[in-house]
Amino acid sequence: MGIELEFRATTRQYADLFTWEVLAALEALAPLNADRRELMAARIARRRGRIENHERIGFLPATSLIPRTSIRVEDARDGRFEGAEIPHDLRRQWIQGTGPATKPRASVKSGLRNVAYALLSGADGWMFDGEDALGQVETMALDNQRNLKLAIAKDPLFLEVAEEVAVEMNAWAQGFFGRPIIANGREQLGFTTKLFRCRGLHLDDRHVREAGGAGFSASIVDLVLYVATNHERLRAEGSSVVLYLPKIQTAEEAALWNDLLAALEGHLGLAAGTIKAYVLVEQIEACFQLMEIRAALGQHFVGFNTGRWDYINSVSDALSWDPEFVNPNIDAIAMTYGYMRTYEDRVRRAVNTPDRNGRFALWQGGMETNIPVGTPEGVAAGMRRAVAGAEREQREGASGKWVAHWKMVHIVRPVWEKAGEENQLGRPFPPPTYTEQDAAGLALLDPAPRTVRGARDLLSVALQYGNAFGRGFQAAALKPADFFGDDDVLYLMEDMATGEIRLSILWEWLHKGARLTEDDAQTGAKRGAPFTLALFQRLLEEEYAKLQRADNRDVHDDSKGTTLPIARAIVQAYVTDPVKTPWMVDLLNLNLDNHDLAVARERIARYLEAFGRDGTRLTENLDF
Repeated sequence: MGIELEFRATTRQYADLFTWEVLAALEALAPLNADRRELMAARIARRRGRIENHERIGFLPATSLIPRTSIRVEDARDGRFEGAEIPHDLRRQWIQGTGPATKPRASVKSGLRNVAYALLSGADGWMFDGEDALGQVETMALDNQRNLKLAIAKDPLFLEVAEEVAVEMNAWAQGFFGRPIIANGREQLGFTTKLFRCRGLHLDDRHVREAGGAGFSASIVDLVLYVATNHERLRAEGSSVVLYLPKIQTAEEAALWNDLLAALEGHLGLAAGTIKAYVLVEQIEACFQLMEIRAALGQHFVGFNTGRWDYINSVSDALSWDPEFVNPNIDAIAMTYGYMRTYEDRVRRAVNTPDRNGRFALWQGGMETNIPVGTPEGVAAGMRRAVAGAEREQREGASGKWVAHWKMVHIVRPVWEKAGEENQLGRPFPPPTYTEQDAAGLALLDPAPRTVRGARDLLSVALQYGNAFGRGFQAAALKPADFFGDDDVLYLMEDMATGEIRLSILWEWLHKGARLTEDDAQTGAKRGAPFTLALFQRLLEEEYAKLQRADNRDVHDDSKGTTLPIARAIVQAYVTDPVKTPWMVDLLNLNLDNHDLAVARERIARYLEAFGRDGTRLTENLDF
């Protein structure tokens, strides 16, 4: 007997998306939602067990089987599995841009501008985001899919928008570079490989659920809407069907994704391995199982990506029980810091370990968040940092990197153009090893500052991000309030991961009594003093007041009595609750499209009570 699905009334205006082909594919994959639910319960149970027993994550037993597969762990580590051949349009991915294909509450024509900027940017690939950077207010997730369908189909409205956007982009480039960046708009639209990031297994969809009210996987909805809608057009033009898979924690979860991809391929009559997938290594547990994840995804897997913020958050969360593990200021945790060095090194070793056919995998470097907007001096300094970061990743072996804004593509791409090679597949790095020392390296701390200034930055950006999320801007240009009006300090493009890690570090500092490394004249806090609840409350009051006083450019005036107070309530509750919750996004999702502070506080309290009681995450759309 099949799983019956219910569709929110909002889907009625999207009959062009919920076609009979899509509905049939959703029905075909719906039984795997139960498997997804079981794996998410197991994820929380593992986390709870580690906290209660004060256990660090370890490597899988070499002689065990990867769950949901017949592959032995030691065979995966030694490359005795069938991997994927890298398709022609992924062999050169020097720069991938990321961002959603729409804007909050935008008309179709206005939202399509996002797609036009992306496909005219000169990026080798563009990851159209269904997750961390895509707002979920109202029908944004569906607008995102509709716009991609129109762009991939080269709809006349999209082509009209692209012509307008090309003129604007060239005008900017003429002023910034002294030259245009688009010679022929129609030809340029075909240059960039289209990629799509589904939402993670931990998220429920907001418009589709199981009959009776149980949540339904956002991953399945995103996968089906994108692939079933666009695969014929993509393949007809010689393009690959490529996904980014986020938040995977274990090879078992990767195997579930493999089952989802295989089931959809079978349903659509596609050859096995047609759908290709990058895996974002955003979770510390995944870093203990990299080769196993490669093997579990088999012919679907093409590469790993080293995203920074999510990974830091996962390390903080996994070691929330350890009083000795305390992160420093967020700006100190670069890719060359302690456990981040180990993380990056394990990823590059894993992709350069061949499978049984001698095939390697791609490594896409992390995010460049700078935007070239500010004073000439500020922009010049920011661009020097961006290029230096790209040069470091290229030297370390990455085949390319990410940028968060189209204006950064032609600033960073020359790093790989100078190197001249399509990719760095098969560079001679030793394979990963699985010793106690390797495990310890994934939790290695380096000496670094932990200051009141750092706490203010964490608080200010976390508050602003929560506010932006509530308004539908799940990707937003932000900086700490103390730098509002100082255009020498650039805004950085931030997405969901930035809120997650900032609240995790604040929770860590408060509940572990983190010791400050410097005196602070304004608060009177002394070097060596613990980060206390009183200090947190004072800083929260002061940083919130700065945002209330800020002008509309930095904090929209119409948010100051609606979503900003709710963001503050979430920050307050998350950081002060003695039980650390795994996802800030849960509390934000519960309050999407809600501007009533009393309702928000009730929902936050319900969530924290349920999670503290038995690990239950309230993830269904309460406004369905």
